Amino acid sequence: MAIITLDPNAPEFTRRYPNLADPRLGAKTLACSDDFFAEMARMLNPEPAVFIPGKYDTNGKWMDGWESRRKRVNGHDWCILKLGRAGILKGVDIDTSHFTGNYPPAAAIEGVFLASGEPDANTVWQEVLPSVNLQGNSHHYHDIQSTQIFSHLRLNIYPDGGVARLRVYAQPVNDWANTDPHALHDLIAMENGGYVVATNNQHFGLASNLLMPGRGVNMGDGWETRRRREPGNDWCIIALAHAGIVQKIEVDTCHFKGNYPDSCSIQAASMAGGTDTSLITQSMFWPTLLPQQKLQMDHQHYFAEELQSLGAITHIRLNIFPDGGVSRLRLFSKIA
Repeated sequence: MAIITLDPNAPEFTRRYPNLADPRLGAKTLACSDDFFAEMARMLNPEPAVFIPGKYDTNGKWMDGWESRRKRVNGHDWCILKLGRAGILKGVDIDTSHFTGNYPPAAAIEGVFLASGEPDANTVWQEVLPSVNLQGNSHHYHDIQSTQIFSHLRLNIYPDGGVARLRVYAQPVNDWANTDPHALHDLIAMENGGYVVATNNQHFGLASNLLMPGRGVNMGDGWETRRRREPGNDWCIIALAHAGIVQKIEVDTCHFKGNYPDSCSIQAASMAGGTDTSLITQSMFWPTLLPQQKLQMDHQHYFAEELQSLGAITHIRLNIFPDGGVSRLRLFSKIA
């Protein structure tokens, strides 16, 4: 089963930024008003929601998500979650997949930043997403226009019902000032704040999978392009979480056997100004960090002596020749 289902209607923020409501990054649900029919933790499952006909538990029909009972009093239901990392929100997806006659008519999201501890009765919540209408069995994508940092969110549903998945796409924020300058950090890791700027193709798997923690769990948990039928090669541009000096690179083709790239190279540069879109053209002329290297199937490749000395960089361009799939990419670097 694939970790991510590519939704052609999903906005750009779902492809560029990590889902900080992902348990693989440390996200977890903390409390809710009610989860009688379906426990709140299911709402954060990174797998797409499923519907299993004929499956029931002691409380009724088993549903893949968070579902409260029918409210017979005034008020509304809510669920509090801790994000995997504190971050600046870019967008959310309130997904009601498979909830038809039991979805909430509306929902809203509030947030708070806590340097330590968890929310309590005295927590002052701030509006992140004002109340929006929901439909059954649908994705509801909403841009978030805010520069504030949030560590916890509260999803409010009006008045009750079921939400299959909540995805929270955000730019993670780290305190690099207190980081050991001599230690090596994976500066493109999703949990550190690295993100995908652009890619020419991600037909079978999102490029953002490259930045996920751990090794890929299957072939669907990686970046995979379609089969190239014309000259050229596929590529992906990634922004580092912080400027750094690269010491070692890992290219992991885990699970990719008949469809791994023949070879790869990496270009890099220190960039300031312009826009993410303008980087696409500029990246073609960036100097080489890692000269073209042959790859093997289902293998972790490590490169250190092969790296060219470029000093501090802020962006890389991974080139794969001619196409194929890469599970993970690591850029072990010193903070610049």
